[in-house]
Amino acid sequence: MFSLKGKNVLLTGSSGGIGQEIARAFHKQGANIILSGTNEDKLNDLSTELGERANYIIANLEKREDIDHLSSKAEEKLGHLDILVNNAGITSDNLFIRMKDEEWDKVLDVNLGANVRLTKNIIRGMLKRRFGRIIFISSIIGYTGNIGQSNYACSKSALSGFSKSISLEVANRGITCNLIAPGFIKTPMTDKLNENQQKIILDKIPISRFGRPEDISAACIYLASDEASYLTGTTIHVNGGMGMF
Repeated sequence: MFSLKGKNVLLTGSSGGIGQEIARAFHKQGANIILSGTNEDKLNDLSTELGERANYIIANLEKREDIDHLSSKAEEKLGHLDILVNNAGITSDNLFIRMKDEEWDKVLDVNLGANVRLTKNIIRGMLKRRFGRIIFISSIIGYTGNIGQSNYACSKSALSGFSKSISLEVANRGITCNLIAPGFIKTPMTDKLNENQQKIILDKIPISRFGRPEDISAACIYLASDEASYLTGTTIHVNGGMGMF
């Protein structure tokens, strides 16, 4: 079940905690994977760890030319792409009244604009082959909002409308498009929170623990599989019951 042997995957944001675990999961299921990000040392280490069937491409998704290079180079390396996982995202937090235009624009450009452009580039080949799996990594913040993160919340919420719309446009071509909305996942970022900050968050999570990167990668594997071929235009909320939407 959930075998992805022979499938070709492009994963953005591969060097972060969640991205690395998604990469490991796809590789374990037999997929060929292109890792992408800006941290070459981490990408090289991960590619070496995975070994055969893993390559990486450096790409800064703030730059349109890098987005276009990434999509064309990935297809050149693998021949075609079956699965696109849009995992890359950034934050630039500030209270809205104090937020600079650059802080707003940068987050929207990467978290929404880059995902849209990359998806448009990759989906053309999927339409021709009448098969594809497109997965966006969103966030619970896109549904609840958060103080100081109006730009981030907006970018993640917008992904939901975008995904639902294109899922309707391509459903009859064998292409599915879905989101995963993580809650608080244990990463180096959450490790920086002090004990009191962690307690405040944990008190809001019915399961009483932070999520693990493996919880997100498992959802990715399911959405990419043949077993999920009848699921499109939806969001899987992986948040320990913190938000029930």
